[in-house]
Amino acid sequence: MRDYLLAFAAAMVMAYFITPLVELFALKVGVVDVPSERKVHPEPTPMLGGIAIYLAFLLTLIWFVVIGRELAGILLGGTLMLILGIIDDIWDLSPKVKFLGQLLAASILLFYGIQIEFVGNPLGGLIYLGGWSIPLTLFWVVGLTNTVNFIDGLDGLAAGVCGIALLTLSFSAHQTGHIDIAFICLILAGSALGFLKHNFNPARIFMGDSGSMFLGFMLGAITVQGVMKSIVAIALLVPLVVMGVPIFDAAFAIFRRYKNKQPVTRADDGHIHHRLLRRGFSHRQTVVILYLWCFMLSAAALALRFASSQVKIVVFVCLAILSFFFERYIGIFDEFRGKIGRK
Repeated sequence: MRDYLLAFAAAMVMAYFITPLVELFALKVGVVDVPSERKVHPEPTPMLGGIAIYLAFLLTLIWFVVIGRELAGILLGGTLMLILGIIDDIWDLSPKVKFLGQLLAASILLFYGIQIEFVGNPLGGLIYLGGWSIPLTLFWVVGLTNTVNFIDGLDGLAAGVCGIALLTLSFSAHQTGHIDIAFICLILAGSALGFLKHNFNPARIFMGDSGSMFLGFMLGAITVQGVMKSIVAIALLVPLVVMGVPIFDAAFAIFRRYKNKQPVTRADDGHIHHRLLRRGFSHRQTVVILYLWCFMLSAAALALRFASSQVKIVVFVCLAILSFFFERYIGIFDEFRGKIGRK
């Protein structure tokens, strides 16, 4: 436990002190996010915060963890994703180029033997994926990369949500004896939360695509690695539940844009955080509400993984009721209901 706390604290401190240096660098080279009609920040804000998260993570990781072949593959893919994000922050890559770059980074994992080869069967034994292993791995990693990228719309939202998810995954990994994954999750969580001090509203710096894509890729790669080492039937469900808020938001954004005959990659103001803002909540209140929702989902994921059947039922009934009222309050499916009604 002492080593866990030390690794987490070291990453947090490093990110806290590295971030202002990255902020000065971004200002010097002119990489800033300019306010627009869709964006909620009032002043031009430096980007490239992902560099600070990456450096804090890498330096702490080298200090605490022995880097083997599989971890080297994850780091190589994560580094490529960071570079792709930096390029996008500076020159605004086309969606097609960005997607191909994400596929390339995810493919590095396959080269190093990191893929979802099987899932647990709830009735016992394992279900081997065969030829579906590669596309499922690519879909999961690239999908989670873009999921984190989608929610990076308010100061501190993506960093805080990822930090909560990583702390939960670290606890789950420790409880199942995967100490190396627990350390990696803790160090990455510390890096994200150390950066959060400078990114919370009003943000002095944004993580940009360099940060959101790096964090999303690392979450995808870490969970794939964790699934590989577990024969528990619900191993893949735990990260799905933990990341429930950004996954749902991304899925609904894709559905909304498809329904409105808009490109999936076209940004809009229909995300959950935009809806909360329109309900009158402040920037900070909106972020805190989504943090609390992520905490509840994390508790549900841990119940799914470790609790008794009775506790699981209680947790998920409560979560379903709260989810129903939350959805009704912010009107997530109002447009869809209207369309059904007109038919």
